[in-house]
Amino acid sequence: MLSLKEIFSVTLILFSVIDILGSIPFIILIRKSEGRIQAEKATIISAVLMIVFLYLGQSILQLFGLDIASFAVAGAIVIFIVAMEMILGITLIKDDPNVKGSGSVVPLAFPLIAGAGTLTTILSLRAVYQELNILIGIVLNVVIVYIVLRSSAWLERVIGESGFSVLRKVFGVTLLAIAVKIFTTYVFPD
Repeated sequence: MLSLKEIFSVTLILFSVIDILGSIPFIILIRKSEGRIQAEKATIISAVLMIVFLYLGQSILQLFGLDIASFAVAGAIVIFIVAMEMILGITLIKDDPNVKGSGSVVPLAFPLIAGAGTLTTILSLRAVYQELNILIGIVLNVVIVYIVLRSSAWLERVIGESGFSVLRKVFGVTLLAIAVKIFTTYVFPD
């Protein structure tokens, strides 16, 4: 059932996990090393990955004998770690910044936008929210990602490094609260 509250929640959760604004420094680095960002290609590939995982992720889990609740708790732990990275300004989960590619698929579309944290979150959200609302949240985030990728040079000038630092911490605290909520929902059900 269509719910604006669920759509807003899912959109905010995914926006926090994807952390496209906090990734601007990395996006700028890719743009400088590759010459340009292929925003359309990166956005489409990320959207496909997220939507496929929304609908087939559960089947993949069943293939390994796992259930949504177990994956949701594991996802909450991953979200918790990502939130701690954002709040403390440390890096626990490392991607290889030296990977050269098209500047769109690796490392932008995967793992930066539709990485393990995002895919885990999508599957965890399935345990709490309706699929249609998650799908709309994914589409809204993909639109935001596209806009940010297209305007990365402008954002670099306007927000500045200190502005990005503040945004990362705010979204980090939000993610931390979300991780705790998902964890307590499955570990300590009513």
